[in-house]
Parts: sequence; C-alpha cells; structure tokens
Amino acid sequence: MWKKLTTVALASMLALGLTACSADESEGKVEGATSKYPESNITIVAPSGAGGGWDLTARAIAKTMSETKLIDKSIVVENKPGGGGAVYMAEFATKELKNDHVLLVKSPPILINNNKAEGNSAYGYKDTTPLAQLTRDYGAIVVKADSKFNSLKDVLEAIKKDPKSVTLAGGSAPGSMDHLVGVLPAFEYGIDPKTVKYVSYDGGGEAVAALLGGNADVIATDASTIGAYLKSGDVRVLAVSSSERLGGELTEVPTFKEEGIDAEFTIWRGIFGPKEMSETAYDYWSEKLEKMVESDEWNAELEKNGWESEYRNADDFTTYLEEQDKVIVELLTALGMQK
Repeated sequence: MWKKLTTVALASMLALGLTACSADESEGKVEGATSKYPESNITIVAPSGAGGGWDLTARAIAKTMSETKLIDKSIVVENKPGGGGAVYMAEFATKELKNDHVLLVKSPPILINNNKAEGNSAYGYKDTTPLAQLTRDYGAIVVKADSKFNSLKDVLEAIKKDPKSVTLAGGSAPGSMDHLVGVLPAFEYGIDPKTVKYVSYDGGGEAVAALLGGNADVIATDASTIGAYLKSGDVRVLAVSSSERLGGELTEVPTFKEEGIDAEFTIWRGIFGPKEMSETAYDYWSEKLEKMVESDEWNAELEKNGWESEYRNADDFTTYLEEQDKVIVELLTALGMQK
C-alpha cells in the first residue's frame, strides 16, 4: 500500500501538464503604493551557498534583466545558506514581510520543509507572494570518477546488503528535495528509505565538495549543476530522474526507468515576493518576468545551465503550488516523514 501511495503521489507531483486555474492574487496586497517602483536596487536571495540551483537561477535572472535592460536598477544576488533554505525562509516571511525590493528564489523545499516532521519550517509558500515558475530540472545520482559503483543498481545492491556501508549526501536537509531524489530509487527497489544513511550539506556545491573529498560515496543533486564536474572528469552520473534522457553533457546518462526504477522526479524553480508585497510591485514583476522568459538572453541562460523552460505566471503558479502542497503531504506521509 505504501508503494502504491507513493507511486500515485509521485505521479501527481511530477506531472508536467497540470491544468492551472485562475487564482485571486489581489488579496493581501498593499493598496496605494508608489508608482515609482522600484525606488532602489533589487536583491534576489538564493537561500543556499554558491553553485547550487537556487544560486544559478538567481544569477541568471539578474544577468538577463540587466542585459535586456528590462530593469534599470541594479540587481544584487545574495547567498544566505542555512537549514536547506529554512533559515532564511523564516527571515523572509517575517523581517522582509513588506520589503518590495527583496525577492526569493525557491523550489520544492518551500513545500517539503513546511510539511515534514523533522527539522520542519514553520513557513511555506503561503508566507510569500508567488510571482512565477521559471524552469524545471531533474535529479541526478552522482559518484566520484573512480568510484566502485558503475550503475545505480550497484549502489542499491550495496545499500540493500548493508545500509550503513554507503553514505548518500545531498545539498538539502533530511526529508527535503535531494534526500527524496536519493531515497526514491531505494524505496522503489524495495529498501526501507529510513535505513538509508543520508548526510545533508548546505547546497549542491557543498555536497559535490563532500563527494570529491571522500566524505560521501554517492550524492543526489540537480542534474543541471553537475555538467561541469562531469565534463572535467571529476564525477560520473549514474542516472537522472527525468522521463527521457537529457541533452548536453548528460546525453549518455540513463534515466531511473532505464535502470529499472519506475519513478521520476521533477524540480521546478520559481521566484517569490514578500507576503505583503504591494500591488504596484506585484504588477511590475509580473510584467517584467513574462517579458524576460520570452527574451533570447533568457533562452541562452536556459541552454547554458541545462534547464528546461516551464513558465507559469503568478496566478497559475499559485494554483500549481496549492496542488503540489497536497501531493507533498501524501508523499511524506508514505515515507513516514509527515509532521
């Protein structure tokens, strides 16, 4: 029954063609805000260290907005790591409550961290103003170039034989995104995911460093962030969580399904404003982001980072988050991690 529930939940969670209905985004906005927005420089926060998916997304937005001259104010990217994004999430939801000039890049952990039992965050997407979904990415199971593991099945067999003999690491907290990417194949292989030895780091960059430094045997991370390490010969990617093979440096990497694991995992990324964002700022960013995703400069960033475009405007993104939140509850319940 557990397997059935997880499979159903995962299928719902990762469906790429969900129908988005309209949602009323006017509630909670501040009326009568100045029409001179933005009045100062913009800060986009990546709640992790440098080199991970949030960081790269924030910098791609800043670069594109500058190159296209869609925004004439400077955009600064700040890294604020801690707790797999949960530490800054609390600050964003409270101290930056009405600060129209600070935005946040996030992905599924904004749902996962708010629902999981251990180390959970008291704050989630309802404590923000969703502005747009921008991309989708996938998970990757990665080992060091000289690893004894030559396939995903090799890793799973080793864990099945002795769970403590394999250290799996990721750039998110237990029960969060990288952890779920890593334990999903184990669960589908008949391994109790709670027995998998998982070590969390603050962002994908730190997880890769742990792998290269010999502090982890395997890592689960974003497929788009691992291409450079693969090209340099430092790592090997054993499998990706997409439904079909990816392009670029990952062309020869099999999918979970090709490795006999009937599952997939999609990582969306989006941008959020503060909960009490003014109507003026909300409308401003809705317009600018829609223009940004249509630009050649943004498409160049997608290609460079190995991302797939998946744009949802503020209304559709909010509806999507509502749907995904329900599914996350089901998935974490099946994994024994729901609070």
